[in-house]
Amino acid sequence: MGGDLQILALKSIWIIFLVSLVTLFLASSYIYPPHNTTACYIFFSRGCKALTNRPPPSPARQLSDKEFASRIVFRDILNIPPAQSKYSKIAFMFLTPRSLPFEKLWDMFFCGHEGKFSVYVHASKEKPVHVSRYFLNREIHSDEVRWGKISMVDAERRLLAHALKDPDNQHFVLLSESCIPLHDFDHVYNYLIHANMSFVDWYSEHMLPEVEKKIFRKGSQWFSIKRQHALIVMADSLYYSRFRDYCKPGFDGKNCIADEHYLSTFFHMIDPGGIANWSVTHVDWSERKWHPKSYGAQDVTNELLKNITSIDLSVHVTSDVKREEQVQACVWNGIRRPCYLFARKFNPEALDKLMLLLKF
Repeated sequence: MGGDLQILALKSIWIIFLVSLVTLFLASSYIYPPHNTTACYIFFSRGCKALTNRPPPSPARQLSDKEFASRIVFRDILNIPPAQSKYSKIAFMFLTPRSLPFEKLWDMFFCGHEGKFSVYVHASKEKPVHVSRYFLNREIHSDEVRWGKISMVDAERRLLAHALKDPDNQHFVLLSESCIPLHDFDHVYNYLIHANMSFVDWYSEHMLPEVEKKIFRKGSQWFSIKRQHALIVMADSLYYSRFRDYCKPGFDGKNCIADEHYLSTFFHMIDPGGIANWSVTHVDWSERKWHPKSYGAQDVTNELLKNITSIDLSVHVTSDVKREEQVQACVWNGIRRPCYLFARKFNPEALDKLMLLLKF
């Protein structure tokens, strides 16, 4: 019985070897086709003509001088080693029309962690009234911001420029007036400062050739990025100008929203391996409306907060007619972890409930 099994095993090995050999031989013949007519008909029923009729591979597009220069600058910036020390800080950048309704909650979040964070406020409509010392005199020069327009991207870049002036700022988080922290400061700090990626969530022909349709991306504007990525955003003028001029609601019969497309597409082109493809800010689009679900005081419960903080899958719904869900695990430095550090969209009335439940 043992001898029969050995013979059967040897036959199986020989069959696998022969099949592999034939497969390799045919693949080699396809890649390096024979020029002898007889050989062609041995391996291909329609002869060598079948091979010569194959469409040639699409030639790689030659970069323009401006693109080439931009890519060199971006490459050198991305190769700068991250400067992490006991002085490394996170820049919390608030994009808001007026006063921040959750400033008291953020004050509780920041308290006791001085020297590990910086605050920047871009208030585009009214000068904010502050209730926290961490926000006093932290407003930057602000211009009008309109939803769906390039002015939203301009405001983001303005915040980044001011935050980059401080060499200790090593990570940059964009937040809205309706955002809240979900974890204590130490958790957020360690998650972001020690992350090996940035967190950026994932057509107009006028953007050609620099921005091809196949690399066009859409995602949430609420990013969290490393210093190198912040620098290349500020260094970019070429791709930004394409979105400034041609990414507008209703342009060419399409709705291109600059703040949802520019950074997602830009990072996919320049450093796709350096972004995590999800935002660390949770938002609920389950209602499938123009704007995400908002939370009032009656919605804020321990169960809601626990559910959000336990999510470890990022769900992105495509913006085409199919509306397909794309799901991926949230992986931090190679480890699957919950996705979210912050959440929106909370109404001001929810402040007292949040202060009671989020005991940082």
